[in-house]
Amino acid sequence: MKTTLPQDISDYATVAAKRFYRLGGPQAALRAERDHSVRDAARAALDELGAFELDVRSGPDDRLAAAVLCQTAGAHALPYPLVDELLAIDGARLALINPEAPRVDHGDLPGDWVGADLDGNRYRLQIASRTNAKLGPFLVPASLSAPDGIVAAADVNLHLVLGSWWILGAMQRSLQIVTDHVQARIQFRKPLADFQAVRFAVADASVAVRGLYELAKYTICRPESLPVQVHSADALVLRFKATDTARQVLRTSHQLLGALGFCDESDVSVLDRHTQPLIRLPLGTEALGLRLISDVRNGSFETLFSEPVSA
Repeated sequence: MKTTLPQDISDYATVAAKRFYRLGGPQAALRAERDHSVRDAARAALDELGAFELDVRSGPDDRLAAAVLCQTAGAHALPYPLVDELLAIDGARLALINPEAPRVDHGDLPGDWVGADLDGNRYRLQIASRTNAKLGPFLVPASLSAPDGIVAAADVNLHLVLGSWWILGAMQRSLQIVTDHVQARIQFRKPLADFQAVRFAVADASVAVRGLYELAKYTICRPESLPVQVHSADALVLRFKATDTARQVLRTSHQLLGALGFCDESDVSVLDRHTQPLIRLPLGTEALGLRLISDVRNGSFETLFSEPVSA
């Protein structure tokens, strides 16, 4: 099976990476915590890239372009809610929330918001003040109305999938940083990369990231004609894999970088703190795993031993 992305999609990702690099990469996200104009500049960069012209709901090519754009944005910790705006409903950004503890990343930005839980219940959001928390510095508490409608399952699924591509990009960048570090850092007169335990840790993280990448490509390219319950299971599996991989890669990165990994002078620290909202919301790894149990029981979750799903 050919899993290479089309050349035009790869070229689009390359152009996006160059534009986000000019913005400042993860260190721009660090500045955005104190300077609101950086987020305006991030939106301007997305506008230049034609991000808001992508038809993610009905155009397969546009959906794939949006996926690699989210991947590149994750690698640069772009301080803007790209996924929420790509899936806006009637001009209001769509945020996936946990009704038990509603939080909205970048919720303090001007504009309207609509919330949805994983069951598709729609809520009106009343945004509070930003908390400036260390993990998720742009997270804003919100209060919810009673459910006042339904958000299409396809929108919820696509939100999970694009958010997973964002996590993928952040983990690829973190892995690259730690790989460069262990190759350059000399300890006991030889590079850290020469120690077997270090090699094993980096290899395990590399395999996890590569597996996530392949699963992300498989999921984003699944035929639209498949039943919606299959797409829902696919999206949950991808998000589960993304959050589990993030936990492994970030743990390895912090272990091998030592104290440096917890300093904001290191891009790993910024990537970690700014990716936490996607890793934890609307549900964390354990809660996502529990939701998948029902999909296994009802046959929505495909395995090697499943009957083929008709398109």
